[in-house]
Amino acid sequence: MPEKVSRRSFLKRALGFFAAVFGISAGGYYYARDIEPRLLEITKYKISDNAIPKAFHNKKIIQFSDTHLGFHYDLKQLEKLIEKINSLKPDIVFFTGDLMDEPNKYKEANQIAPLLKRIQAPLGRFAIYGNHDHGGYGSDIFKSIMEESEFILLLNENRKIEFSGSSIQIIGIDDAMLGRPDIKLASRSLDDSSYNILLSHAPDLADEASAFNINLQLSGHSHGGQIKLPFMGALVKPPHAERYYEGFYEIGGQSPLTLYVNRGLGTTRLPFRFLSKPELTVFTLQSNSEN
Repeated sequence: MPEKVSRRSFLKRALGFFAAVFGISAGGYYYARDIEPRLLEITKYKISDNAIPKAFHNKKIIQFSDTHLGFHYDLKQLEKLIEKINSLKPDIVFFTGDLMDEPNKYKEANQIAPLLKRIQAPLGRFAIYGNHDHGGYGSDIFKSIMEESEFILLLNENRKIEFSGSSIQIIGIDDAMLGRPDIKLASRSLDDSSYNILLSHAPDLADEASAFNINLQLSGHSHGGQIKLPFMGALVKPPHAERYYEGFYEIGGQSPLTLYVNRGLGTTRLPFRFLSKPELTVFTLQSNSEN
């Protein structure tokens, strides 16, 4: 039911977008369809926290999300993306869901894993399910690709990343639309003194996650609104990305959870991006700790 509602809402807003774009010029339509979707923006941020161990100071994390392969995002673009990721020399890589737009219809699925396997991240590569990874009977297809790619696929569970006698913890939960996310289960046995990073495709689950000992949540799903218009803002906010849809948010009280919502790389439903460029995010950890 939520998926039907989102499609209806998307189409209604898209019609408004078309009217606005055609009211401006055919050039705006061309830009949104053929130019902006290929304008990769690399955003770089420093993440400081007392819980980050000194051993992880200046360690680099790259997040990529929402490729939607098969819907105006192809393997050549993925290959170029991987080259860019490796050129940035990450220590850790996170993929936060929606690899293929329709997994059971994507005929080149067997070519994805050899490309993803090229990603170099000495401290680990991790992935979670998005709604499109479950859709189209895709759950097992996505799992198989990630395992062949040697990504660690987290499904309501956590893992430690250890380096030089210290560690941080990565929590991964299932998708909110088509999966069964369980933050409580995923957070079981977490070390309260550790620096804890949650991967959740759906950003709005941050409200629930803020009740747990989680320092940073990384999400996708929203595409940053995918289509934004001046004075109107984001036109497309799918379910579970209606409250938080782009960039940083602080959620909670005394020790707030930091949420970052990545705009993703591909498109879905309609092949447009407007004022919402595809994004690759680089986070550099900064330790304020004496440990």
